[in-house]
Amino acid sequence: MRNPWPGRVLTALPVLFLAFDVTIKLMKIQPVVDSFAQLGIPVELARVVGTVELICLVLYCIPRTAVLGAMLLTGYLGGAVLTHLRIGSPLVSHTLFPIYIGIMLWGALWLRDSRVRALVPLRA
Repeated sequence: MRNPWPGRVLTALPVLFLAFDVTIKLMKIQPVVDSFAQLGIPVELARVVGTVELICLVLYCIPRTAVLGAMLLTGYLGGAVLTHLRIGSPLVSHTLFPIYIGIMLWGALWLRDSRVRALVPLRA
């Protein structure tokens, strides 16, 4: 049996970031209003986007639904990449940032879930 702690620690990083992101969207604070305007997204959708993100995140945090949550978050993060590409955001810091989060989500899931390790064996 593998040591569960590396997977748990790696899980905490993207989960805490996404939980913060959900919180500020649901609160609709000024930086969210400004970024939605910059991205060309109606600010009225902030709470809807935050709610969708929260549902995906909760599914990811529950062990039985973690794979489904990871798949849904992958789609959500892919939309974020496209949105940043569309407006010409800086590549490394903004456009690829959701990909970094996705890699951490799936890496953590690989470390903590034997089903994912069985699907994606990293040994030759």
